[in-house]
Formats: sequence, structure tokens, C-alpha cells
Amino acid sequence: MTAQREWFEKNYYDVLGVSVDASQKDITKAYRKLARELHPDQNPGDSAAEEKFKDVSAAYDVLGDEAKRKEYDEVRRLGPMGGFGGGGPSGGPGGFSFNVGDMGGGDIGDLLGQMFGQARGGRGRNGAAGPQRGADLTAQLSLDFDDAATGLTTTLYLTSDAQCSTCSGSGAKPGTQPVACGVCGGRGVVDDNQGLFSFSSPCRNCQGRGTVIPDPCPTCHGSGVERRPREVKVRIPAGVSDGQTIRLKGRGAPGRGGGPAGDLLVEINVQAHERFGRSGNNLTVHVPITFAEAALGGTIEVPTLDGTPVNLKLKPGTQSGSRHRVKGKGITTTSKKSGTQTGDLIVTVDVVVPTELTDDERAAIEQLAAATTVNPRS
Repeated sequence: MTAQREWFEKNYYDVLGVSVDASQKDITKAYRKLARELHPDQNPGDSAAEEKFKDVSAAYDVLGDEAKRKEYDEVRRLGPMGGFGGGGPSGGPGGFSFNVGDMGGGDIGDLLGQMFGQARGGRGRNGAAGPQRGADLTAQLSLDFDDAATGLTTTLYLTSDAQCSTCSGSGAKPGTQPVACGVCGGRGVVDDNQGLFSFSSPCRNCQGRGTVIPDPCPTCHGSGVERRPREVKVRIPAGVSDGQTIRLKGRGAPGRGGGPAGDLLVEINVQAHERFGRSGNNLTVHVPITFAEAALGGTIEVPTLDGTPVNLKLKPGTQSGSRHRVKGKGITTTSKKSGTQTGDLIVTVDVVVPTELTDDERAAIEQLAAATTVNPRS
């Protein structure tokens, strides 16, 4: 057992305000609350809060680890005569280095990183900036109704951030290279020794990158990124709908520090068709018919999106506004989840009442009126 003198001298359960039989979940919850309240970022210049924060951090470093907690409980049970190893927590003369970024996953380092952004922005475990993914970009694309239904390959013309064409994204003048930061020695972090504790923070000289650029690129001025026009080819799948967004992987803004590029989000705007509408995968169309076709029935010709008309048989007594289905003449879509699906053509028939009549038509309608015995309003 690698017992430590401080373990007996300090009651870590009291420091965190929990009972000795508290669950690991309760210990973590108590630590989170105290760490938020006492963190130096929340209490600038408050030395008392800083000391309490150190105590809370040390307590959680032990109690937050089940193996260390068992060892700590055993040391407390044995008492001062149970045997202590010499030196401080590191085995030295009493020094303790506190580096949030160096702590293992699932412990105090991760918790502080989550709460105070220590690892935000793609920083590595030592606090240095690592590769950062580029931002997602958004573009608008207007399509004709027919192109949206059948799909097409087109070109988008964008003006956006892109990898610098002069330095290929390194940020350094051609013929030169970034060099290790002289302040942090290429680590990306600097240590601030405060008595028994040593805190690490990102190096301000290199912004945590670990490198500096003595001779910046004249085009991007060291950023590795330039704003310029570019062309992006995009394949629009058949059946894309108005308002749908298509994601193009890796076609967005360039990454930093060797990170991957972001995505390009293409928002689709489908223009209305002069004849057809759409409901899901179904196409809709209105077709006018005569009173005779509605009353007597018959076969009428119906247009389709591909230009080849189909025949639709009407029953006698077809009502104006009634809907009729033509199977398989709608929109075809394909997805990994649902496979290939094809909708139908929904035909709404509208009885057209003539506004001008010939003498023969008038005579025929008058004969119909005289022979009609049913009052539809009765």
C-alpha cells in the first residue's frame, strides 16, 4: 500500500461535504458543485477560494478514483501508525503538480475541461492546440421542378475561406517552415508554479499551437486560409424536395493545424411547376373534363411529368373535384433506410361549365333540364 501522510491528516469526505458511504455518483456531483464555485476563474484574486479549490481538487483526485478511495479508506482505518511512505504525493519533498490537461480520462481533468473549457477548441491533453475541424458552410441552390424530380449534377460557385493556395495551409512563406515556440519549447503550454502546486495554461506566445511562424505567408498572413472564389460540383439525387438540405462531406471551410475540413450544407429551393404539384412522393395534377364525360363516364388522357400521357377511365357519375390514382407515375426516391420508392399520380378532375353555348348546345341542355326529375337541393 502506497500510503500518503496527507491522506490521514485530511478528511477528504469532509472537504467534499459527503458521507464516508457516499456513492461515486454523489462524490462526483459534490465535486462539480464545489469546483464551479471555487474555481480561480470564478474568483479572481481570492486566495482563500483558491486554497479551497486546491483542497477540493485533491480530495476528488483520491475519492473520485475507486482504487485510490479504497486505499485512502484503509489508511484512515489504520491510523497514523499504519505506516506512511516518505515525501509528498509525488514521492518527492512535498511538491504537487496540478495540470488539468495531464489528468486521465474520467477524472478531475476531464471534469474541469468540461466545466471551464480547458480542452475547448481542439486542445490536446497537454493543453496545446491540436488539429481543428473547419466550420460548416451553407449555400443555396434553386432547382426546376423537373430537375428536382429526376436529379442532376451541377456546379456551385462560392466565395468562402479555403486553404491558402500560396503556402498550402502551413501559414509560412514558401521556402520556410513554422518553428517551435521559444517560450513553451513546443509544448503549447506554460507552467505557473504556486507553492506546492503547478498550474499549466496555454502559451500566449503561440496561442497553444506549440509553433510560431517567423516568416508569414504574404497571401494569408500566417493563417493558412484565404478567401477566394471556388467551384464545387454537387450531385443532386432524384426526388429532392423543397427545403431539403444536402450535406457534402469535407467541402466546407478548411481545418486548422492539419484538422479536417468542415461540410458544405446545400439548402434546396424547388421552383413551382406550372401544372404539377407534389405531396411526398406523389405528384398531383388537376384535369378538366366536360359535363358529358362526368355524367356518362369515359376514358380521358392525363399528362405525366415525363411527357408521356396515360389514359384514365372515369366511371359514369364522376363528381367534380374527385381524386383518382394512377399507380407508379409519381416521384422516385432512393435512400439507404427505405430503398427505392415510387409514388403515384393523383388526378383531380374538375367539371368545366361552358360560358358560351351554341344553339345546338343550348337546345340539348334545355332538353336535359326538361327531362331532369331530381332536384339536387332537395
